[in-house]
Amino acid sequence: MKFTIEYEQEEDGRWLAEVLELPGVLAYGKDREDAIARAQALALRVVADRLEHSESISPLLISFATA
Repeated sequence: MKFTIEYEQEEDGRWLAEVLELPGVLAYGKDREDAIARAQALALRVVADRLEHSESISPLLISFATA
């Protein structure tokens, strides 16, 4: 499972990072790194929730790449 993270800086200075393969998984941060870290953490929580609810996730090798 490979996740792609897109990020951009908003007009107000905050950074927004979004995991493209998981709709709705996006996070704001004070800088680019913070936004990416928060998006990664949220993506892992979503994957964990899916595993807990017996949703099929295969294979369970997870990596992140920024776009």
